[in-house]
Amino acid sequence: MCFPSRARLSIATVLSVFLVVMQVTTPVALAKDDSATEVAGIDVDATTIPEFQALMNEGRLTSEQLTEFYLDRIDALDRKLQSVIAVSPTALDDARAADEARENGDSRPLLGIPIMVKDNINTTGMATTAGSWALADSMPPDAFIVEQLRSAGALILGKANLSEWANFRSIPSSSGWSGIGGQTNLPYSLDRNPCGSSSGSAVVVTASLAVAAVGTETDGSIVCPAGANSVVGIKPTLGLLSREGIIPISADQDTAGPIARNVTDAAVLLGAMTGVDPADPATAAQEGNADTDYVQSLDPEALDGARIGVWRKGTFGIDPKVDRIMERAIAALEEAGAVIVDPTNVAIDEAYGPEFTALLCEFKDDIRDYLKTYTGAGYPKNLKDLIEFNKAHPDLEGPWNSKFFVLSRKTGGRDDPECVEARETANDIALVAMNATMADNDLDAIIAPTNGPAWVTDPIGGDLGGDFSTFIGSSTPPAITGYPSITVPAGFVGRLPIGITFMAGRWDEPALISFAYDFEQATDARRAPGPILPDTATAAPTDRFADGTAGNVALLAGALTFLVTLAVFRRRQVVVH
Repeated sequence: MCFPSRARLSIATVLSVFLVVMQVTTPVALAKDDSATEVAGIDVDATTIPEFQALMNEGRLTSEQLTEFYLDRIDALDRKLQSVIAVSPTALDDARAADEARENGDSRPLLGIPIMVKDNINTTGMATTAGSWALADSMPPDAFIVEQLRSAGALILGKANLSEWANFRSIPSSSGWSGIGGQTNLPYSLDRNPCGSSSGSAVVVTASLAVAAVGTETDGSIVCPAGANSVVGIKPTLGLLSREGIIPISADQDTAGPIARNVTDAAVLLGAMTGVDPADPATAAQEGNADTDYVQSLDPEALDGARIGVWRKGTFGIDPKVDRIMERAIAALEEAGAVIVDPTNVAIDEAYGPEFTALLCEFKDDIRDYLKTYTGAGYPKNLKDLIEFNKAHPDLEGPWNSKFFVLSRKTGGRDDPECVEARETANDIALVAMNATMADNDLDAIIAPTNGPAWVTDPIGGDLGGDFSTFIGSSTPPAITGYPSITVPAGFVGRLPIGITFMAGRWDEPALISFAYDFEQATDARRAPGPILPDTATAAPTDRFADGTAGNVALLAGALTFLVTLAVFRRRQVVVH
């Protein structure tokens, strides 16, 4: 911006410039550039799936308009984000078909809603690769949960990037990197890592490249990227969603789950994917326990009287800025009427070792079974084939190694007595940790921080440069037990989002969704990324809490700084070019 020579800067001029700068450098409001999210006069970032349906029923919006908006946005932004591996070639045709169906009275809950799915979930008409060139162009038919989504009217917009092989390939590795998709970047600061392995699914959602997405988790792969991207993620009870047609790590812990900008959309998506699948025996337990409509759990008064335990040991005390956000979250829970039991300890540390041993063994058999069932002639059929492919194609699959593959191949598989013992040990520790903590304290749920501030992506040293002493997470107890968890935005450290996780017992999705919804409505902590700009992690206030206190302090400090500068400028009659 160029001012006239020797112009006197007025207070109004300086303050107006200051406010513009603040809008661009804080994650408070969307700028009118690559972060604009309006179509047909509707802000899609702030609109829920039920609201989209009402708008389309009223004729104010069509699925074709919405789909075209997302396709254009992917074209414009994803070269920076690298969150999308493939776009459906039939997306616009599918949208037009949905609009026609609506005109004929179709009222399915996801009719015409563009959804992105992680690229380890089989999807008819698009390759399913786990991000690896070893599976390039492999096109098995829809996974069961994708069939369920389509039955509910969903439009499958494309495939989201991920940590290759769900981050079970290399040591070290960079979350969000795959050979096919490249490195997924955090929209809040492109030099930062979006966490994984459902990296692309979370980035797609927070950057408004789709209405919602589906991720998968073995331990943290839904909740961590959801937390890092200021969105909602649900890791369901094991068996609530079928795993048929999903590239596995271990059937003992794997599950798909929704990622969305708000709890409402996550609830809609979760209900649409449930269903008993004969190909996945774990889903038989849904009878009497699962719902097809979790929207009925959206209770803005759910926290009133609920007993919520605070898991501090091992999750607090790592980053004081995250601790401060969590203390604000606890205060918000109390204000909503929750009874806080603080502290409560989930004694999970001793489970980490046997969990890792068990996953290595289970992966050996489960990945072999998937490859033999869902890939055609000429594709790898076991770990030996995958290792050889990576060695033969360092230009495609570098710079990372195949250490997980090698370690897994050396195990005896699921039937090895040592592997069986490792799984039993991990399960026993985790079940006691969760069940005893819940029962002894008469808890309805446990909370903990979901994640710490996103680390700088390191293409050589991998996540956190290999030093996980500063890593913050709380995903393992629900992961090993198969219990549900949900993460909701809680605040910001600078521009970097922090989530809060609610976890509880088996089939407790209705309670967790209701608590998360009440917290979300009370705090309104999510902020869209704003402009997709590089290296902006420190451009915002040092801390941003759900109530915006630190942001307001920084705003005041910034205004005072500008006024001091103004006084100097006016005294010196400065020329600004």
